[in-house]
Amino acid sequence: MAVATVAAALLAALGGALWLAARRFSGPRGQRLQGGGDRSLMHGKTVLITGANSGLGRATAAELLRLGARVIMGCRDRARAEEAAGQLRQELGQAAGPEPDATTEGQLVVKELDLASLRSVRAFCQELLQEEPRLDVLINNAGIFQCPYMKTEDGFEMQFGVNHLGHFLLTNLLLGLLKSSAPSRIVVVSSKLYKYGDINFEDLNSEQSYNKSFCYSRSKLANILFTRELARRLEGTNVTVNVLHPGIVRTNLGRHIHIPLLARPLFNLVSWAFFKTPLEGAQTSIYLASSPEVEGVSGRYFGDCKEEELLPKAMDESVARKLWDISEVMVGILK
Repeated sequence: MAVATVAAALLAALGGALWLAARRFSGPRGQRLQGGGDRSLMHGKTVLITGANSGLGRATAAELLRLGARVIMGCRDRARAEEAAGQLRQELGQAAGPEPDATTEGQLVVKELDLASLRSVRAFCQELLQEEPRLDVLINNAGIFQCPYMKTEDGFEMQFGVNHLGHFLLTNLLLGLLKSSAPSRIVVVSSKLYKYGDINFEDLNSEQSYNKSFCYSRSKLANILFTRELARRLEGTNVTVNVLHPGIVRTNLGRHIHIPLLARPLFNLVSWAFFKTPLEGAQTSIYLASSPEVEGVSGRYFGDCKEEELLPKAMDESVARKLWDISEVMVGILK
């Protein structure tokens, strides 16, 4: 009886998934942005993407390369990044036809960047500032999701350390180059799950208590508060910064989530029917990095290439300023 019940549930889920999939692919959801065929849109622009070797970052890199950008991949695992870069060069060459642009390979650069190490972030920025005359777009994409409690090299709770503090230092160290390259853009990848987070200034390092879901949400709320405070500080510089949520995307971000063996087929069906592909999830990042429609727009929150409203806690200016001040001390910008 139990086996029959499980089988019936799986069949029902399969039927529902197939129905949803049919609806999903009958619409425009899997299409690229309008104007995505303009291969000169980002010509001459240099874009830095963190975590660009897989998932959203890789999809974002592929599309911006296709639009003519020079892309710098900032990745923790250099070997995996080089492998992804080789695949991207091959894909781009194939897309260009039998006579690909001879400069294709030069449009993609791999650099090692570990956001769990402030030392690595500083070394990365020092090298980039020495080698790059300009930086037109910075995309803070890399992240870690609901990992067990662990600490960064500098002793910070891993999710807050990577998702917020690592990118906080990276952005601040590159602000001078972004300003001298203006008009330029900063794009921050957050999550709808920010709604379940709060900033507890008494325990930012989660040493008193740790809940991996809450800590992820808190780091994503920190991304939004950082974006809004940075936008205020950048007024008049012609450098814009916006934040987005990509939706629920099928990536390896959830590698720390344990799914029981018997439930995996059902989960795979549901994710295939409900979740976005990396390319679909990357559309808002690509839009904010490249679209003329958001020229001069700053401090806003986007989803599906449209501006969305934020909860009041994500717009609290006093909390944003306090978080900024504390973050400066934590990463060593201020002693």
